[in-house]
Amino acid sequence: MPSAADDWSTRHSVLTNARRAAALVNALTGDSPDPGEVAEILYAYGESGTIDLTARDLAEMSTAAARLREVFAATDADGAATVLNRLLSEHTGPLRLTSHDGDSPWHPHIDHHDDAPWGAWLLASSCLALTVLVWDRQRPPGRICASPSCPDVFVNQGSGPDRRYCSRRCATRERVAAHRRQRA
Repeated sequence: MPSAADDWSTRHSVLTNARRAAALVNALTGDSPDPGEVAEILYAYGESGTIDLTARDLAEMSTAAARLREVFAATDADGAATVLNRLLSEHTGPLRLTSHDGDSPWHPHIDHHDDAPWGAWLLASSCLALTVLVWDRQRPPGRICASPSCPDVFVNQGSGPDRRYCSRRCATRERVAAHRRQRA
């Protein structure tokens, strides 16, 4: 029978953290991110307790999201590593283990302390996950959707060819548009 720590580890895996980063980058892109949507994403990816995001929290998280978007824009592992190395150097603390005073299993953090502001936490935890994906796969951890009408980022998974679109919906929309252009 799996332990609570096993369930926690699954909910907080590197890939899950990278997907959370992409979801937050998407939610925080634009002029006025919805605090309810951002909180929903945090809850969906394992955060607990009350999440009351202030305007300052959202502004700091939006700044972090813009910096993380640069990683998703990288076209190769060298580009992703360059951006990640800069972000790690400028915005994170040393690698450390924390259990949040025994409230969770031990896990790595590179933010400066357990009570770091949301923006610092988002940038640090996302950089850690995206760094491990570059290390593991030797390619960018994700990309920006190739659809000109979609600004979303996504995590590339698997060993097959890289995806170009964030979803089947965007891929289908672009395929239909190309077909219509050819017929016109």
